[in-house]
Amino acid sequence: MELEVFLRTAETLLAVPSTADRADQLHRALDLVLDTVGPGFAVERFESAGKPSALLYHDTGAGRPEFRVILNGHLDVVPATPDQFIPRREDDRLYARGAQDMKISALVMAQVFAELAPTLPYPLGLQLVTDEEIGGRNGTLHQLEQGVTGQFVVIGEFSGLEIVTDSKGIAQARLTATGRAAHSAYPWQGDNALLRLTGAIAALHAAYPLPTAEAWATTVNLARLDTPNTAFNQVPALAEAWLDIRFPPGEPGFDGRTAEQIAAHLGEICGPGVTVAVEHADAPHHADRDSPEVRALQEAARAQGYPAGFLRKHGAADGRFYSQRGVDAVIFGIGGAGLHGPEEYADLTSIVPYHRALHTFLTSI
Repeated sequence: MELEVFLRTAETLLAVPSTADRADQLHRALDLVLDTVGPGFAVERFESAGKPSALLYHDTGAGRPEFRVILNGHLDVVPATPDQFIPRREDDRLYARGAQDMKISALVMAQVFAELAPTLPYPLGLQLVTDEEIGGRNGTLHQLEQGVTGQFVVIGEFSGLEIVTDSKGIAQARLTATGRAAHSAYPWQGDNALLRLTGAIAALHAAYPLPTAEAWATTVNLARLDTPNTAFNQVPALAEAWLDIRFPPGEPGFDGRTAEQIAAHLGEICGPGVTVAVEHADAPHHADRDSPEVRALQEAARAQGYPAGFLRKHGAADGRFYSQRGVDAVIFGIGGAGLHGPEEYADLTSIVPYHRALHTFLTSI
């Protein structure tokens, strides 16, 4: 890998404001990476709910294969101020939105795919999506629903060349409380829906206390609390809350439950007068740490001088869609820091070792 040449392409990609609300920029980012891979490969394009994605593989004329390995990368980013789409280098850091999460890793994956896919003795797939930051259902999940299959998946989310084998499950819920409107000077004549709702949220936090430090435990985040009231002097008759819940494997009431069952579980905690609707529920992600592929990836990273230890992530990634189908998927990416913040950066010293580790892994299995 010629790092300077690679970084020039990377900076072009980082300058693309590929946020969920800008479909043209999602297409632009995807096309840029496809152009980087170059011609001579089968390219299947997908689109769901306006979010484009692509699947690339060596074209043998036999159609889409079951892949021995899939390299998965997302090219969408969370919103940022305009200056964060102007990449800048400082020593061994490249600052920009998406530098750590995860355009750099995706671009490395694309380069490794182009170098190795024609010569490997097995089918290698490159899966590029543009909706991971908003849930991944119109990218990775959509492709899986269209019949894409694989035996092992490497997702290029940042990890500092550590290997993430476990991620929490996720449930997103809306709580709705109803009451009775009244003049606020006469609250006994009404029934305050907002108080009913905050009482339910307090009960949930009592059942699942908010950690004061990192903990592999279920967390309930209150993302929004709202009422249609437009006046100070009115008892609200309706209130709504949004909850984002993350849960580890084996958590009773969540793991292995359907969205309806999770809603019922939350409803029991919230009590009467509160309706629970679970919009999305995905099981935790887990990969076998003793599988031959995971061990091979670990050895490949160690050959580059990294300890390649195992990590667990509190956030959900697209690996959960594979895990739900019995396919091992791990997160393995470059280093960096500042995730989703104003000072997000990629660790430039990790790029070449990451490229080499992927090469070694793919040619060793």
